[in-house]
Amino acid sequence: MKIEFKYWVILGILALTWGSSFILIKQGLVSYTPYQVGALRLSIAGTVLAIWGIPSLFKIPKNKLKYVALAGFCGNFIPMFLFPMAQTHVSSSMAGILDSLVPLFILLFGALFFNIRGTQNQIIGALIGFFGAVLLISGDGFSGENSIPHCLLIVLATALYGMNSLILTRYLNDVPSFQLSSALFTIWLLPAIIILFFSGFFETFEGTSQQLKSLGFVAILGLVGTALAMILFYKLIQATGTIFSSMVTYLMPIISVFWGFMVGEKITWMHLVGFIMILSGVFLAQKTSKSKQREILQ
Repeated sequence: MKIEFKYWVILGILALTWGSSFILIKQGLVSYTPYQVGALRLSIAGTVLAIWGIPSLFKIPKNKLKYVALAGFCGNFIPMFLFPMAQTHVSSSMAGILDSLVPLFILLFGALFFNIRGTQNQIIGALIGFFGAVLLISGDGFSGENSIPHCLLIVLATALYGMNSLILTRYLNDVPSFQLSSALFTIWLLPAIIILFFSGFFETFEGTSQQLKSLGFVAILGLVGTALAMILFYKLIQATGTIFSSMVTYLMPIISVFWGFMVGEKITWMHLVGFIMILSGVFLAQKTSKSKQREILQ
């Protein structure tokens, strides 16, 4: 399938936006708890998109609404909390590198739940990629800058992203991307606001310069890195499928490592080796035949 130039542009925008999201999360955590960062991010994105999301809920066929809610749960709601929780003990560069596991989970869950049989290249690639992730995660142990339990939260988030991509491709490919995005965030807006309320945000917010600065970073994260980026991603995945759209994971870690380097995060040779292994595994796993690509896109 020949990919149009505009979809390459969207891919680049997503890589830049999502690759920068990890450092924005770090800046949000300066003033707020992980639950507050996640709830703020969802609330800001959902409040803006609800203007179009409420009418969209009545336009989407009723039999598809359960898949819209499930896609939102896997691809937006839970990961929005997992990443801030993880990044209390995981660097932004490490978070970006681990996020590149998404295509491998697409292949794994595709085989387990969507009857998509894997090729030899995909199996070997998945093993290489996961071994690279193990190398990365085990580098600092339980008490280092990137602790194992917190790294595993990011792995869980990437697994949910993988499931989200498969749900979108299999069940929601005919729903317009903007309609889908706005409806999805509207469904999970109220739970996000409830979590924000019980997180103590309104009791502890005093409007200090640091709090306002962190709030600005989270607002950018919610509006650009979440609302706008998800609209573009759903458009991309519907037009090109899971194989091409997941290629954003090749570029995101480069952006996240760059930001990590700029703010003085420690980047070791083990990080680079693990990064190369993951991307090599993803590259090998995605070298499918044309018939296999058609099977995945169905």
